[in-house]
Amino acid sequence: MTDFTIRPLVHGEQRAAFEVLGRALHAPRPTDEDWERRAAGFPADRKFGAFAGERLIGTAGSFGTRLAVPGGKTPPAAAVDGVAVRADHTRRGVLTALMREQLRDCLRREEVFAYLHASEATIYGRFGYGVATRGKTLRVHKGRARFRDDAPSGGRVRLLEPDEAHELLPGLYERIAPYRTGMIDRPGVWWQWAHRRLVDRHHVAVHTGPGGDDGFVLYRPEERRTFEQPEAGAALVVGELHATGTGALTGLWRYLLSVDLVAEVRAPMRPLDEPIGLLLTDPRACEVVGLEDSGWLRLVDVPAALAARTYGDADPVVLEVTDPVLPENSGRYRISPGGVERVEDAPDLRLGLTELAMLYLGDRAPRLLAETGRIEVLRPEALPVANALFATGSVPFCGTQF
Repeated sequence: MTDFTIRPLVHGEQRAAFEVLGRALHAPRPTDEDWERRAAGFPADRKFGAFAGERLIGTAGSFGTRLAVPGGKTPPAAAVDGVAVRADHTRRGVLTALMREQLRDCLRREEVFAYLHASEATIYGRFGYGVATRGKTLRVHKGRARFRDDAPSGGRVRLLEPDEAHELLPGLYERIAPYRTGMIDRPGVWWQWAHRRLVDRHHVAVHTGPGGDDGFVLYRPEERRTFEQPEAGAALVVGELHATGTGALTGLWRYLLSVDLVAEVRAPMRPLDEPIGLLLTDPRACEVVGLEDSGWLRLVDVPAALAARTYGDADPVVLEVTDPVLPENSGRYRISPGGVERVEDAPDLRLGLTELAMLYLGDRAPRLLAETGRIEVLRPEALPVANALFATGSVPFCGTQF
């Protein structure tokens, strides 16, 4: 018996949910003007509320998208955002009830995955989410950054005015993305709020290569000068950067490192294999100063998820998967280069949904998860086979804030 109920939000309840979310994230209470700007990108659809009587005490939302998986398919997914519980109602099962109802809703919508960015790393593993993409933070010292003679020269880069950016970037992103595993489509509701907020806070530059526009970067200056260090210079902070190939990527970085009155460029949440240091005569001019989890993945429909991606050339392996939240996913799955089938055979490896998510996009190898006690190995010779099956040709990357 609980002292709260869970139900979908109805139109008119969004602002209360937005205020619950803001309080949980320690944001200032929104003014009428703040809410007017936010309302169009915060619909009631796909949002759930926890109610104690008539009072909203918790919320969880998502928007529909598609996720790029190994092999190039983009199955339907839910991008989860806006999860919060009031501070005076935490640790009473509210979050658990919200997350369970949301996952059931995803299943009803025939969404194969749920995907989120976690505010705290200890929360979402309880519901079957696992870290599926990570990002590194780069710090590039402009004074020491010289491109090698054999580095791609890149194309032309032009700055956009805000109105131009609002008009051009949705179509450009749709044309060039998702170009790597782990990326998502960006629906209209995302562009209505998240993109508009980014553009309002950043400069926008677009790269044009031989085939047309093929990349863009959002960046903002950050003052570093102090009374003690008046010559420190500014930093450019990259909000996001997308490019379809090394030529466009290099062109955008050449541009960033050519901006005057700048001492360094800082770029958080970049792909783990982004090769900027390899393009420079002094690779130490590009420092990796941070490494963070990015996208947390949850397989909502395990059979559909396993069938959606491709596998390496190796013998079959039988996985036994346990899902306490959506028990219909629990079972044994025979995985081979030819596909996936549900079987009753003896399992080779036993794992939970969190571990399956960690290896699904290729971020972690089964061997590493087994060595750290996260996968139970029932047949040792199956472990290197699983490594080969789940190996991918690229490092996964999310690249979208939500």
